[in-house]
Formats: sequence, structure tokens, C-alpha cells
Amino acid sequence: MSYPPAPGRSAVANAVYGLLNPIPFGFFVAALIFDIVYAKTGTILWAKGAAWLVTIGLLFAIVPRLVNLTQVWITSRRISTGADHVDFWLNVVAIVAAILNAFVHSRDAYAIMPAGVWLSVVTVALIAAGHVIIAVRYSTDREILHG
Repeated sequence: MSYPPAPGRSAVANAVYGLLNPIPFGFFVAALIFDIVYAKTGTILWAKGAAWLVTIGLLFAIVPRLVNLTQVWITSRRISTGADHVDFWLNVVAIVAAILNAFVHSRDAYAIMPAGVWLSVVTVALIAAGHVIIAVRYSTDREILHG
């Protein structure tokens, strides 16, 4: 999903953000799937895989959030919209949930359920809601560029 850059924002920052922003979401969705499979099967491999996926997703979430922080609150605050602010805060809360999820996944494999699944659901739902809000904003502004 590509969004046109807002005027007045750095092209390099937009490129870095556009490239790295979807990666954590993919890792968190995969962690959710692994948690669900672990809850159904009880095979510890899935729990350990989910722990790694949450951790890697958090590592990849650092740079896009810093770029988003800079663009929404520092350099482009005059041109950022309410949707940008809501998306930023949804992603911050999702990252906090993912950090808690990483701590839950550091426990013994049998102790991560059901908290691991619920925290994965919360993380994925918050990030997905942020993506939907931004997509609706761009579709209502009629700025979507499809090739």
C-alpha cells in the first residue's frame, strides 16, 4: 500500500518510512499466527518462534516510529492531520503491547497462554486500525495513486 508523500516532508524520510513501516506489522501478524497454532497444538516450537517474531518486529518498529515521530510532531506538525496523530498513537500503544508481549513470551512456554495470544491480537488490531485510518484519510482526500 503506497501513499503519496505529504507536501513539505522529506522525500528520504518518506521513502524510509514507506519501506520499513509494513515490516513490523508482518512480524506481529506472524507472531499472532504462531501463538494461535501453539494454543491449539501445544508444540513449544511455535511459542519460541512467536517470541522471536515479536522481538524482531519490535526491532524493525524502531526506525519507522522515529521517522513518524519526527514528521508528525516536529518537522511537519503544521501539515499533519488528526489521522496522522491517531495513527501515531495507535502505533505507540501497539508497540507498548508488543513489549509486554515480549516479556510474556520470555516465560516458560506453558505460562504464555492466554496472555500471549491476547497481546498479539491487541498489537495487530491497533496497527491495523492505524493503517485503516490512514487509508480512509487518503481515500477521502482523493489522493490515492494506483497504477
